[in-house]
Amino acid sequence: MSINLPQSLLAEMVMFVKVVEAGSFSEVARQLGTSPSAVSRSISRLEKALAIRLLQRTTRKLRLSDGGEEVFKRCREVAGAAQSVMDLSGRFTQDAEGLVRVSVPKAVGRYVIHPHMPEFLRRYPNVDVQLILEDRHVDLIDDNVDLSICITDQPPPGLVGRQLFPIEHLLCATPAYLAEHGVPDRPEDLRDHSCIYLGETPADARWKFRQGAKSVTVGVTGRYAANHTGVRLDAVLQHIGIGSLPYFTARQALEQGLIVQVLAQWSFIASYHGGAWLLHTPSRYLPPKLRVFIDFLVERLAREPTLASGRS
Repeated sequence: MSINLPQSLLAEMVMFVKVVEAGSFSEVARQLGTSPSAVSRSISRLEKALAIRLLQRTTRKLRLSDGGEEVFKRCREVAGAAQSVMDLSGRFTQDAEGLVRVSVPKAVGRYVIHPHMPEFLRRYPNVDVQLILEDRHVDLIDDNVDLSICITDQPPPGLVGRQLFPIEHLLCATPAYLAEHGVPDRPEDLRDHSCIYLGETPADARWKFRQGAKSVTVGVTGRYAANHTGVRLDAVLQHIGIGSLPYFTARQALEQGLIVQVLAQWSFIASYHGGAWLLHTPSRYLPPKLRVFIDFLVERLAREPTLASGRS
């Protein structure tokens, strides 16, 4: 469908409908806070654009011409359609409602985002949430996703967002494992331990540490590797060895005393690092359902403890 409509013609059509319904240039001018001459010029512009005489003017009244009758019917339909569009817009700009589709890495979704969803659903009864837990790159447009949470140092070009929390990593073991096998005092001691690592590439078995200006890389070995943080946490809890874990996965077990941090005086540098960013396509007018979801997550996750705060 091709639309070839002068930019100002819609306004002239609406003005024409108002004049016919009011029966007076001066009455419309009063309603709109303008002058009768301005209203008259608007009608003249419409007549010129259509090449039709729309109104028969006398000193006392206005009367539609034969052509004006048909134009008035069409213009009234146009004005009604325009009002319907404005009414529809109000539905999407005032109340938070509808479905929010959020893509999130599996471990972040399970341990960080999901625990807050019951409270969000209670707070916003007209907003539904679909969490899509997957560890692949997601295209917001092609995959029909509203928001994406990804681990990155900065948002990719073409997207905007907010950092929700830092991704911090640490090494953990159970007190029972350490009582049997000893507590490592320095990174090099890990060569004598069973280590539980990611296992996706050979580099995952080369653990990197930093302490001030000093950096150390240690090749580790172990009988168990898993590319899911929840599985590695469970392996640690089963006393299999010393595991590499994101803090958000290990936090609850640490707080309960089920596991303890190993080599806490060193920073463990994992390949899976950066911050958890909540991303969306650029827009001046985010739908309310997205605004409330973003604000809710930012508010809730700002209260979450971090590894650094736990050390202080």
